[in-house]
Amino acid sequence: MSTSGSGLSRDAYIMLAASFFYLGSTMLVTPVISGFAGSLGATAAFMGVIGGLMNVCSLVVRPIAGNLSDIMHKRRIATIGSIVLAVSTSLYAVATDPVQIAVLRLVSGAGYAFCSVCMSTWFASLLPPEHVGSGMGMFGMMNALGMAVGPAIALAITDAFGYRPALLFGGVMAAMTMVLVQFVSNPGEPPARTAERPSVHPAHKLAILDTRVVPAAAIIALFTIPYMATQSFLVTFVAQRGLDLSVSLFFPVYAIVLLVLRFALKRQFDSVKFGSFLFAASASAVASLALLTLMRGNLAMFAAAACMAGGYGIMCSVCQSTAVRLVGSEHAGMANSTYYMGLDIGMSAGPVIGGMLFGSVDLNLFYPILAVTVPAALAVYACSKRLRTM
Repeated sequence: MSTSGSGLSRDAYIMLAASFFYLGSTMLVTPVISGFAGSLGATAAFMGVIGGLMNVCSLVVRPIAGNLSDIMHKRRIATIGSIVLAVSTSLYAVATDPVQIAVLRLVSGAGYAFCSVCMSTWFASLLPPEHVGSGMGMFGMMNALGMAVGPAIALAITDAFGYRPALLFGGVMAAMTMVLVQFVSNPGEPPARTAERPSVHPAHKLAILDTRVVPAAAIIALFTIPYMATQSFLVTFVAQRGLDLSVSLFFPVYAIVLLVLRFALKRQFDSVKFGSFLFAASASAVASLALLTLMRGNLAMFAAAACMAGGYGIMCSVCQSTAVRLVGSEHAGMANSTYYMGLDIGMSAGPVIGGMLFGSVDLNLFYPILAVTVPAALAVYACSKRLRTM
């Protein structure tokens, strides 16, 4: 398979597009599903439960997805996962009561888990060894872009047409993933069955997670918490402070800056050490939270979005590429599963922690308290001998 100057093949670029659509679909649902459930009669408490059900389910399913991704054809798993995600997301649009939505959230969680773990593992298998860092960094960037673009699309469609058309569009996005993976010529055959790794390869052992990747997963969980708290409460935060800001532009600015940073740092992902990225991203994350606390105009808010891209957005790429490099391609399934478990924890905990803070502390302390996640991430790094050598 020919590769471009970036070291990525045609198959890899198709996988990048497919990964954007499945995650964009998932993140499109996140900011509107609780409100939709409320419009159908859900109590405030049940709305919160519905909001977190998908990530709880995906956290449980990920070890299964990780084990299967190391022993089965990746296209088969990705196709099944994207069909489950597309159907369940589309069915939100015809739901008539909150219980139906809750059940569909669980189904979506399973589809999301299989897509995310399988596709990241499949993508890693398409990369030349010398481009694993930059390649997985680009995959992480597409994930982060999906997390930024999805909510923006959801809010735009909901404002113009209502909840149901927005949710139906999310189903269409997931279906695009199912279509795209059919055009990848490499089916993602398990390493144990390739010519390089014949059938005498030791039997695959079932596992819940890969302990070698846990520190990287913990770090991305900590970086994700402030991002998800911001996604959930930025609009309310700005309204309660009486600020006249173009809040709807925050995540588009984040996405644009992330794209620029990702391409500017293309070569560094294969050569710069994990610690250097972590220290720079930590400084950027703290700057973002400080700007959000002090902002009075759009310029400061846009600067905060840019700094958040340099913090959370970059660490998504760095932690995922490091997870794969820590274990090697033959264990990439469990490595990615463990990484995404960390992401799930951060995505679930961020809105919960944000909600607890929003209702109990002065708004001037909201982001400074969330900033505690940064020194916590540095502490995890300091305790991990493996990460310090990467």
